[in-house]
Amino acid sequence: MKLVIQIPAWDEEEHIAAAVRELPRSVPGFDIVEVLVIDDGSTDRTAQVAKEAGADHVLRLPVHQGLATAWRAGLDACLRLSADVIVSTDADRQYAAADIGKLVAPLLAGEAEIVVGDRGVATKEDFSAGKRVFQRLGSWVVRRASGTDVPDATSGFRALTREAALRLNVFSRMTYTIETLIQAGNKEMKVAAVRVGTNPAVRPSRLFRKSWHYVLIQGANILRITALYKPLPVFFGLATLLGSAGFVLVLRYVYFVVIDRNPAGHIQSLLLAAVLFLAAVTSFLTGLLADLISINRRLLEEILVHERRREAERERR
Repeated sequence: MKLVIQIPAWDEEEHIAAAVRELPRSVPGFDIVEVLVIDDGSTDRTAQVAKEAGADHVLRLPVHQGLATAWRAGLDACLRLSADVIVSTDADRQYAAADIGKLVAPLLAGEAEIVVGDRGVATKEDFSAGKRVFQRLGSWVVRRASGTDVPDATSGFRALTREAALRLNVFSRMTYTIETLIQAGNKEMKVAAVRVGTNPAVRPSRLFRKSWHYVLIQGANILRITALYKPLPVFFGLATLLGSAGFVLVLRYVYFVVIDRNPAGHIQSLLLAAVLFLAAVTSFLTGLLADLISINRRLLEEILVHERRREAERERR
């Protein structure tokens, strides 16, 4: 069994050496443990420092493409390296490297295909009160959207089986955490969570400077990926909401016709109701069309998985 630990890194010259050196080089259940650093177009010496610190492999992206792209590129590289299990962690040493054994244990036991490290966001002392609330709310929404039971949806400390890595896709450039969880749930993968330790922050997050920015970006990602994998509930739900609002306006118009006997002053209710009914029909038809398109998406994903598997097998030989 081979474990590859991947670290996406962008301009992490200051921290990457410590991140690489603290990783375990022996993990129970594995014959081989290797470290891969993905240099996401860094402008400093991240790649060189990673090699000097003992990274077994360094993948350099020519330009900065974002965490999500670097993470997916790392998965593909790990598959070519014949990894049976892949662990992802951060270059800023946010997660306790000593807990990698705990993280991979459910995979080795056959209890899960993906394991997410739970930082205990509800009580994490170095998170502000607002950030704790947003993290808990976001994780609750993701659990509802994905059907999984992961208390820390934005944790980047994860372990995946080889098959799970083959099946996951990333559409966002900024972050992959929520998107891949919703995918995993909708693809009926077994997802588990284990409590892990964390280290004190060495710098502020470079993904989201402001809490409101985080909420907007992640909210849009949740809506987009949910609509991608569950178009009927999303668009039919919207159609129901619009149609109900239109029906209420029609009832309002009827009420004033009966009471005032003068409907002329309330004709705007009928006009707005007509617009809402038209929007509801449009949403309903969009849902049907999106559902048909999703069939093609599933076929294309199966082809992509097949091609990834073939490419990884060629590299093995």
